[in-house]
Amino acid sequence: MIPTVNILFISIAMLISVAFYTILERKLLGYIQIRKGPNKTSIVGILQPFSDAIKLFNKTISITKYSNPKLMIISPFLALLLAMMILTMMPTQTLPPMDNQQNILSI
Repeated sequence: MIPTVNILFISIAMLISVAFYTILERKLLGYIQIRKGPNKTSIVGILQPFSDAIKLFNKTISITKYSNPKLMIISPFLALLLAMMILTMMPTQTLPPMDNQQNILSI
């Protein structure tokens, strides 16, 4: 049970860090373009990622006439699930600075 909790904790931490990375990116682009950036929600725009998430979840789903509605609704979830599953398979240990084993698959 503990490894499952660890994976869940890491996944949630990654999602939250991505949310705050987007606010950092928006602030940086705002300063580059000589404007203030997202200061709309709370102090210094710290709640802007959560405001963006609420706005995203409240959007209506437009389904075209000849599309498969079930597939259109579930495909973003499957894309996120696939990305999270790939992240769990990435190695977390680093190689030593001088690796003499000559691996062809070393990254």
